[in-house]
Amino acid sequence: MKIDCVFSGGGVKAFSFIGALQSIYDKKISIERVAGTSAGAIIASLIAADYKVEEINQLFQHINLKKFLDPPFLSEKIPFSKWIFLYFQMGLYKGNLFEKWLESTLLTKGIDTFADLEEGYLKVVVSDISLGKLIVIPDDLQRVYGIDGGSFKVSTAVRMSASFPYFFMPKILQNKEETKSYIVDGGLLSNFPLWVFRERETDVRPVLGLTLSDSIEQNQPQHIKNALDMLHAIFQAMLRAHDTRYISTSMKNNIIFIPVKDVKTTDLMISEEEKHSLIQLGREKTDQFLQFWPT
Repeated sequence: MKIDCVFSGGGVKAFSFIGALQSIYDKKISIERVAGTSAGAIIASLIAADYKVEEINQLFQHINLKKFLDPPFLSEKIPFSKWIFLYFQMGLYKGNLFEKWLESTLLTKGIDTFADLEEGYLKVVVSDISLGKLIVIPDDLQRVYGIDGGSFKVSTAVRMSASFPYFFMPKILQNKEETKSYIVDGGLLSNFPLWVFRERETDVRPVLGLTLSDSIEQNQPQHIKNALDMLHAIFQAMLRAHDTRYISTSMKNNIIFIPVKDVKTTDLMISEEEKHSLIQLGREKTDQFLQFWPT
């Protein structure tokens, strides 16, 4: 059986997707087209590059997430200066180390730009906060920025999609209005872009969505004690608004809900035990779902 897959954002919670993929491949299901936002875009890019699930597992198990924290040089020497960089550069970390790691990882499979992939088989969602637009890469690059989608680096697209506001510095593109566009986490406008393959009426494969929550609405109350909590709550409200509106009831039958609790999106200090628990949770929930899918 062949399917298309869409992966939601969720930061380090995405370890659960490894378990989900193990279950999917154990059922002899083959994934064709993929799409994702933020951490989901990372997983999608690896699948598009023909990484097998155990290869992805090995990559994630041996990676030191803390090495992706690359603050500007000055802020390492003068800790207080990080708040200056946060104000002017709009992020604590540059994100370059993560992008270089992903670039090298994809090149191992011969993938550099979108031209190296089968056309239409990878879609990465980002947010252009300058133009106030949801952008699908590579589809929208020519129309909005005058950039050939095929020549665009996959690693850059994914790094853009994973640019959690104020955590990683936004990327900048020149748009057709001849102004700077600041690109941040795709989750700001669509954290679960299940709609991305529904624009074509000629779909011949089921579209399976995987999201790191227990419902589309995600209406658990946010506990706000300070300004940072409020910022996180605002971001959570924004990222679920679009998807709640556009994912129909019928599409819910094609969604695997993986309810990750008590793990923060940006907790790069996550323990090995927590990684294992997330992978196991993803596998268990997917095993349960696939018993009765497709219906």
